[in-house]
Amino acid sequence: MNETELYKELGILTKEKERWKESIPYVSSLLSHESAKIQAKALWLIGEMGLVYPESVKDAVSVIASFLDDKVSLLRERAVNALGRIGRGDYHVIEQYWSSLYRFANDDDAKVRLSFIWASENIATNTPDIYEDHMPVFAKLLHDTDDKVRMEAPEIFRVLGKRRPEFVQPFLETLQRISETDENRVVRIHCLGAIKTASLK
Repeated sequence: MNETELYKELGILTKEKERWKESIPYVSSLLSHESAKIQAKALWLIGEMGLVYPESVKDAVSVIASFLDDKVSLLRERAVNALGRIGRGDYHVIEQYWSSLYRFANDDDAKVRLSFIWASENIATNTPDIYEDHMPVFAKLLHDTDDKVRMEAPEIFRVLGKRRPEFVQPFLETLQRISETDENRVVRIHCLGAIKTASLK
């Protein structure tokens, strides 16, 4: 099967969720494929599978984590995403790699920084307490140079504001200021959403 056919096959499998559990070993094996495009697709799919079946992807987690050091930014991005999705399913499956995700808040590639926020939101959904001492990292991302990163950054404050509003309250003034001054309308709206959620508790 060539790269195009394999990529298409993975696209079909993405939609056939009833086949996911039995397909985990096969998709995991594609993490060692020679094509970065296939590796990226496999990383994304194994993350989605891991959200539903975190215990079943446990053996693949160390391989997924090895992509965190890849020179190809797409593979770093997908690895961070995958760990986030699996961590949402069961934090303990990815716990040993959680602290190493923080370096991606400063990744040169904006898409990787975005993935770091997104992965953190996923993990924080079911395991919020671990974020108590890390809020300044996300506060810094509120001022990122990239619009999409700034658009997503308030969302971790919204996720945590719903679960642990006391983590967010020290940053309400910053969020309020950005909601009034950022040139990007979505950033302003997301900041207001985070403020509202944290203030409801």
